[in-house]
Order: sequence, then structure tokens, then C-alpha cells
Amino acid sequence: MKKLRMGVLGCSKHYSLRVAIPLISSQLIEPYGIASRNIEKAKTYAQKWGFQKSYGSYEELLADPNIDFVYCPLPNNLHLEYIKKSADAGKSIICEKPLTMNVKEAIEADEYCRKKGVLLMEAFMYRFHPQWNRADEIVRSGELGSVMSTDCHFSYNNLDENNIRNVLEYGGGGILDIGCYAVSTARLLMQAEPQQVIATLVRDPKFKTDCFASALLDFGDGRISSFSVSTQLFPFQCVRAVGTAGTLKVEVPFNMPGDIPGRIHIKTGIGARTIETKPADQYLLQFDAFALAVAEKHPEAPTPIADAIKNMAVLDALFASAKSGTWSRVDKH
Repeated sequence: MKKLRMGVLGCSKHYSLRVAIPLISSQLIEPYGIASRNIEKAKTYAQKWGFQKSYGSYEELLADPNIDFVYCPLPNNLHLEYIKKSADAGKSIICEKPLTMNVKEAIEADEYCRKKGVLLMEAFMYRFHPQWNRADEIVRSGELGSVMSTDCHFSYNNLDENNIRNVLEYGGGGILDIGCYAVSTARLLMQAEPQQVIATLVRDPKFKTDCFASALLDFGDGRISSFSVSTQLFPFQCVRAVGTAGTLKVEVPFNMPGDIPGRIHIKTGIGARTIETKPADQYLLQFDAFALAVAEKHPEAPTPIADAIKNMAVLDALFASAKSGTWSRVDKH
């Protein structure tokens, strides 16, 4: 198969830190074009990371007929706009999480891309790692019995006022940036959608973004997920599930390095064991899966956009609960 040419919107630190090097190994993707609102910045970035072409605007990249699909790591508040513009250009889009600022925008993005006949996928890279494939298999097998509880902690410490994660109008804050992972893993391990949520959050007095947030997700019949996320705590992450017949813990659930094995700790009535999955780069797996779906003209992306809409509905309910101080129902979509 001929490699698909990928265009990237923005000289993203995330791309250079986590995506650029893995994609060197891709047999499906050629990082072809990089766009910035500053052409000199785009040229420097292109030279460093091996892009053939650089553009002084996002629109110029989208107008290039040589671009087969687009990767959008732009700030959250620009996602819907550039999803639509990519679709207008006839280009499928893999867009960083969260897909949009709210569920209304997520539905709008989905409907727009379907009308234009292009694929749209939210970039939840962890879903492609072998450790999460194995965790999903274990839950589905019934080895843990009925999963009654999950908990997640995810935190980092970022006090840079210029970082987009600390800018409220850009869609910054802990719930949108990393709470989306906590919600996604809870839904995956519970194999269900929460009915209602209750959340508390603390906003940074200067940034006004949520820097500490905790929540309970009620899945009904006594099944509860909890999480705490923060943009101003020691970096730490862990996901656990407790079932009627066993427990499961994913040691490094999200920022998993590509050169070490994944580890899942299981305890059941038979005993305890640690499962090691082979080293794998979750970003390479994610981008290759998306490129293959584009090349083969699949009707749905590898992670269906319906999943992104359901996740966004929970995030909306979390904000509503934090504002009201009471339980908030999760709208069904």
C-alpha cells in the first residue's frame, strides 16, 4: 500500500514529543506537511521533523491536494472549526482529545463529517495499546465477575500561564485535558454508560481553569466509578477495577513508554499474577489504524465517533454537577 500523506495543523509540542519519532517506523503514513500561522516556525519544524512541505496557514495546508488526511492537535476551542474545514477540503481527520468543547459540538462535528464523507476519530491513543486490549479481554471474559467499582488517578504539575492547558478560553483545565481519560477508562471497564455523576472542582485563582477535580460516576445497581485529576499535583497515574470475583490494576495506563512492557496486575480466588504485554508504541498503532481505515474507506473510524460523543456527554454532566453542587444526569446519545 502506498503511504498516505499526513498534514499536521500546528507545530505541536505533543507531536514532537510523542508522535514524530514513532511515525518514522510507519509503513502506512508519510508525515508530509506542517502548518503554522508563522511560516518561519513551520519551516524550522519541518526541517527538524522531516516534513516535505511547510505552510504559513492551516488553510493553505488544507488546500493542498497532496494531503490525504489531517491530524489536529490544536487547542480544544479550535477543534470544531478545523474539523469542519478539513471535511470541507475532503480530508479525514484524527483530532486530539477531547474531540470538542462540549457534546453539542461533538454531535455537530460527527454530522458534518458524515455529510462530507470523511472519517473523524478522537485520538485516544491508550485504546490501541496491547495492555488495554488485554484488560478489555479480561473484563469481557468474566474473570473479574461483575465489575462493581473502578477508580482512576491522573495528575501532572503545570504552572505555565502560557500553556494552553492553563488558558480557560482555549478549553484548558483538568477535566477536559485528563478527566476525559478517567471517564473513558471507567466506561470501558464498566462496559456501560453512567446514568448520573457528581463532581467537585477547584479553579486556579489566576488561570480560572479547574486544577483539581474529583467525581463519582453512577452506573446503576450500585456500580460506581471514582476519579481524581489535577494539573497541579505530582505526576501520577493509575487505573483499578474491582469485581465480584477479582481485581485488575493497570500500572501505567496512559503515558505508556513504547519501549517497555505493559503490566496488568490481577487478583482472583485462584491467586495473584502480573501480565506483561509486549512493548508497543500506542501512537504508532493509533495512527496506523486510522490511516488503514482511511485507505480502505471504512465507514467508521477504528474508535467510532459515537464513543467520543458519549464520553463528551459525561464531561458536560461533570461540569454541570460541579456548578450545581448536586448529582447531574448524563444525557443519552
